[in-house]
Amino acid sequence: MLQKKSIRTLITFILIFILVYLIYLSRFIFQPVGAYLAAIAVPIIGSGIIYYITSPIVNWLSRKKVPRFIGTMIVFLLIIAVITLVVLFIAPIVQRQFSNFVDSVPKMVKSAQDLFELWQQNQNIIPPQFESALQNVLDNISGYAEKITTGIISAIGQIFSFVFSIVLIPFFLYFMLMDGYKLVPFVSRFLTPKKADSFKTLTANINHTLSSFIQGQFFVSLCVGIMLYIGYVIIKLDYSLSLALFGLVMNFIPFIGPFLSAIPAIIVGFFQEPMMAVWATVVMVIAQQIESNLISPNIMGRALSIHPLTVITLILAAGGIAGFLGLLFIIPAYAVVKTIISHFYQEWKERQPEKDPDLL
Repeated sequence: MLQKKSIRTLITFILIFILVYLIYLSRFIFQPVGAYLAAIAVPIIGSGIIYYITSPIVNWLSRKKVPRFIGTMIVFLLIIAVITLVVLFIAPIVQRQFSNFVDSVPKMVKSAQDLFELWQQNQNIIPPQFESALQNVLDNISGYAEKITTGIISAIGQIFSFVFSIVLIPFFLYFMLMDGYKLVPFVSRFLTPKKADSFKTLTANINHTLSSFIQGQFFVSLCVGIMLYIGYVIIKLDYSLSLALFGLVMNFIPFIGPFLSAIPAIIVGFFQEPMMAVWATVVMVIAQQIESNLISPNIMGRALSIHPLTVITLILAAGGIAGFLGLLFIIPAYAVVKTIISHFYQEWKERQPEKDPDLL
C-alpha cells in the first residue's frame, strides 16, 4: 500500500510539474491577461486594503439596521475627514521637515568628514586598506547624498504617475462595500451543493486570513507610529513627525521593518547630538517591546500561524525578486496560498479511506 501511494504521489507531482512547464511554454497567451491585471492592480489592491479596514464599520451598521448605502456613505465621509486632517495639519509639517532635511544634508556630510579627520588625527595605526576604503566613501558621500535625494524625488514623481489609478480607488471601494457580500452567493449558484459549501468555506477562510493581517497590521503600525512620535517629541529629536511616519510605514514589513525605521532616526539623532542617537534607539526599543509583547498579541494574536523563520525566508526572497512591494505583500500572499492548499488537502483527506488518510 505504501509503495502504491508513493507512486501515486510521485505521479501527481510529475503531472503538476508538466502542467507548470506547459503554462510556461504558452506564457505568451497570458500576456494580455497580465497587462490587464497590471493596469487594474493599483485600484484593486488599494481599494481592497481600505475595504478590509472599513468593512467592519459597514457590517456593524448593517447589524444595527442601518441601510448599507448609508453605512457606505458614512465610511466615505470618515475617509474624507481623515484625508482632510492629514492635508491640513500633517502634510505641511512633513513637507517642511523634509525640506529642512534636504537642506541639512551638506552639513551632515561636512560633519562626517570632520569627524573622520578628527578620528584619523588621534589614531597612530590605521590599516591602509581600511583608511583608503573609508576615504573613498567620504570622497563620494556627497554624490551618494545627491543620488539618494534624486531617488526620493524620482519616487515622488512615480507616485504622482499613479494619480489616475488612485482616482479609481473610491469607485472600486464603493462597489466592494455595497455589493461585496453578494459575490460568494452569486458564484455558489453555479456550483453543486457540495462544491458550493466547499467554496463558501474556502472564501470565508481566505477572508478571515486577509482581514486578520490587514486590520491587525494597520492598527499595530498606527500604534507604533504614535508611540514613536510621542517618544521623539519627548527627546526633542529633529524631524520627529516625518521619522514617526516612516516608522509607521516600515512596521508593515514584519521583523526587518522596525530595524529599517530605526536607521534614519539614529543617523539624524547622531548628527543633531551624539547622545540623541542613544535616546532615539531607546525610544525605538521601548516602542517595539510594547508592540511585540502587548499590542500585537492582543490585536493580531496568532491568526496567520506562520513560523518566524518562514517569515524571514519569505521576506528575503520577496525583497530580492520584487523589491519593496514584495516585502509588503509576500506575507498575506503566502497566508492566502497556505489557506487554499490546506483547505483542498483537508478535503482530499476526508475522501480517503479511514485506514489510509495520509498523503505519503
